[in-house]
Formats: sequence, C-alpha cells, structure tokens
Amino acid sequence: MASLSAQMNLIVEKATNLIQLCEAYQEENDLLKLEVQSLQVALGTSSEKVKQLEEKVKALAVAKSFENSEADAAISEKVLDTKQKINDFVREIDKCINLLK
Repeated sequence: MASLSAQMNLIVEKATNLIQLCEAYQEENDLLKLEVQSLQVALGTSSEKVKQLEEKVKALAVAKSFENSEADAAISEKVLDTKQKINDFVREIDKCINLLK
C-alpha cells in the first residue's frame, strides 16, 4: 500500500505542478495579449503619423513647384525686359545710322 500511496502523492504533486505551470503560462499569455494590443495601438499611431508626413511632403512638393514656376516667370519677365532693351538699342542705332546717311 505504501507504494500505492507514494504513487498517489507523486500524481498529486505532478498535477499540482502542472496546474501551477498552466497558471504561469496563462499569466504570460495575458501579458503578451496586452503587449500585442499596445503594439497595435502604437502601430496605428505610427501609420497615421506616416500618412500625415506624406501629406506634408506632397504639400511641400506642390509649394516648391509653384515657387519654381514663379521663379521661372520672373526669369521669363527679365528675359523679355532684356529683349525689349536690346530692341530699343537697335532702334536707336538704326536712327543714328539713318542720320549719318
């Protein structure tokens, strides 16, 4: 009977160890679930931030293109002014040549 009693005690001890191990794994599982939720929230926040930054980049690119267009328009205006001055000088020179004839 002693061996039967020893076997029962061994089974009870192993069952108790298994229950404790199961409880420890359950606690770890709960902690991991909380961590997953936290990481999902952080991922959502990061994704939203990325979208906002991408929108800012697009807006800056559009603003830069407008800036370049305005600069090109200013350059074109300067070119036209210079051409006009050259045409005026040519007319003056033509007048002078006509007067010399």
